[in-house]
Amino acid sequence: MLKALLSSPKVSVLEQSLAAASLRHKVISNNIANVNTPGFKKSEVAFESMLQSALGGSQLLMTSTNEKHFQTVRSPLQVTPTINTITDTSMRTDGNNVDVDIEMAELAKNNIYYNAVAQQLGQHFSGLKNVINGGRS
Repeated sequence: MLKALLSSPKVSVLEQSLAAASLRHKVISNNIANVNTPGFKKSEVAFESMLQSALGGSQLLMTSTNEKHFQTVRSPLQVTPTINTITDTSMRTDGNNVDVDIEMAELAKNNIYYNAVAQQLGQHFSGLKNVINGGRS
């Protein structure tokens, strides 16, 4: 029973979101650290759009009748963040495509996202604590 409460789909998705935000922080920090490295190509983390489509985007649901069929729609619990390197742009003549202003804005945005997800997770566990205590503080 307790394991079911702590490993609910909501908690799992929020944990994955925190992990994605943490990974994004590392990737953005790496981009900023390499702002003056000739030929460096920035990276970004893709997660939220994949999670949104897994949670009920406009994809067509298909039935798999054979184990060798491609999986077209994944469960939200199977969505993992991916790192994509942006190679088709260049900010300077040395081939580097990092814009420190954009990266700092993305870092601030990611910080807000991480705090919002952490707050949601905290509220979930506060609600469980309240239920366990029978509504008493």
